[in-house]
Amino acid sequence: MTTVAFLGTGTMGAPMARNLAAAGVDLRVWNRTRSKAEPLAEVGATVVDSPAEAARGADVLITMLLDGDSTIAAGREAAAALNSGGVWAQMGTIGLPATEQVCATAAEVGGITVVDAPVLGTKLPAEKGELVVLAAGAPEVRERVQPLFDAVGTRTQWVGEDPAKAGGSRLKLVANNWVLTLINAVGESIALAEDLGVNPEDFLAAIKGTATDSPYAHMKGAAIISGEFPPAFALSAAAKDAGLVSQAASDAVRLDLAEAVRARFARALTAGHADEDMSAVYYASHR
Repeated sequence: MTTVAFLGTGTMGAPMARNLAAAGVDLRVWNRTRSKAEPLAEVGATVVDSPAEAARGADVLITMLLDGDSTIAAGREAAAALNSGGVWAQMGTIGLPATEQVCATAAEVGGITVVDAPVLGTKLPAEKGELVVLAAGAPEVRERVQPLFDAVGTRTQWVGEDPAKAGGSRLKLVANNWVLTLINAVGESIALAEDLGVNPEDFLAAIKGTATDSPYAHMKGAAIISGEFPPAFALSAAAKDAGLVSQAASDAVRLDLAEAVRARFARALTAGHADEDMSAVYYASHR
């Protein structure tokens, strides 16, 4: 049986870890705030107090932490305790420089192969095991991690062999750029509807079934109209991802919409919506 060290049991990590445990994986979990990991003991996971304790004797390390700094700090400690020949599957959204640093850290430790495998999806798909895994890694280790990816997702899209240069993180940023732009478009359109005296539900009804329709528009639009924003994906995390998109782009491309999106998330953060769902970026439309 594969032994997995899983670091990061937040909004996304906890349901992913739960699905791994349900698949029969020998699972050790760590989170900086231990109380967020403790419920996983109910499904058979072993809750530990440090990244090194999670990884000691483990075959695969999975990191699902918020940002690059936390991933590198915890991952370096864990990788040093991982079994020789182990695999580090980096599944969080941490940006390109941090992904390269993960690869460098694994090389420093030695004997560790990195698979860059961020996921598409939010809390509900994570709970249902319906994420999409965007993976890059050496062909010889894919069979070792594929059952783990199958436990948390409906499909894995392998996009290359080099986790640093042809990695899933690059595709994830492209996909995130689309999603974050769409969220802002929904919020801004509903704000415009209200300003013009149009029922926002009429807007959603008008696009329903057309070529411009999107399930996301109805899901996030309903949240905006209700004024309730339980976090499927926190606005603070979305703002972080918007920054990673801008950071990744070279001077050869202009991302006007991405910069506008980043500014809108910043305004929503300033207005106090950090811990609400990212659809609360709707409030950035109000002066």
